[in-house]
Amino acid sequence: MEHISNHPLYKAHTIDSAMNSIWDFYKKRFITLFLTSFVMGLVLQYLSSLINISEIQSVTDFNEIMLKLKDYLWPMLLVMVVSLFFTSILHYYIIYSPLDAGTNILQSIARSLRYFIPYIIIMVLLVFAASFALFLGLLLLVIGVLFAGLYVMTIYLFILPVMMVEGPNIGNTISRSLNLSHRNFWSNIGWTAVFVILILVLTTLLSGVVLLPFTGSFLKVFTNPEEAASLVEITSKPLYIVLSALLNAITFPLLPIYACILYFNGRAREEKKSPWGSETDDNNGKVKVEDLYAKPIAEDKEDDNV
Repeated sequence: MEHISNHPLYKAHTIDSAMNSIWDFYKKRFITLFLTSFVMGLVLQYLSSLINISEIQSVTDFNEIMLKLKDYLWPMLLVMVVSLFFTSILHYYIIYSPLDAGTNILQSIARSLRYFIPYIIIMVLLVFAASFALFLGLLLLVIGVLFAGLYVMTIYLFILPVMMVEGPNIGNTISRSLNLSHRNFWSNIGWTAVFVILILVLTTLLSGVVLLPFTGSFLKVFTNPEEAASLVEITSKPLYIVLSALLNAITFPLLPIYACILYFNGRAREEKKSPWGSETDDNNGKVKVEDLYAKPIAEDKEDDNV
């Protein structure tokens, strides 16, 4: 297996190179990523269909609503756990398949199990921390909540790459994730905001496409809230599950690819491998314009700095 620094995503990025790297990596391994994500999507869509939210819509009594939600607690937890497991599989494949030609998706499933329990423990801790951060964000109203959500998500994105590259030690994973997310802090937050917006737009458009066979009109899904609310029952239909899994498979791999780029970008800058020099520590944590956008750097110049 090659050294981690030989990974194609391992370099100091600009926002342009980060987005280009996501696209290039995604295209190169599209078949494996898409088929794996499609199977994952089928499983998640089926499990989600077991949670019949439409039953709650007609209930007005608060206590009865809470009892209904209590009945769905375990199915919801199952969906979350399965989703986290699938996420860890994709992270392992994205990190190690370019370094070892023998690493396929089946090996990624087996080897990612080593990290799954520590990952679950860290996620539980992160949920508590996120609740506190969002509560503080409420004090600043909408802007505070949005910033707190982006901050927590940025930290979350570092967790699996740190764990899979540097070892499944919970304490080290937490400290390193915080350290790397705070290094180039505003760049990480800004890139994540841009990425989240792009994913939300793409997901919204694809969701409308999935509902076309059931509504007959793309705009009806967004312009008629009452019609959209009645579509909850559609989610349990086999055709919807298959179509939704197909289209979700397009976006599912993008998040772990972006997470790896954030981590490798942080590692490269930490190890003074920036194409424009070791600027990270010299700026006292302040963001520079080139952190978000920079002119392309020649490959030979990058090699000289390495």
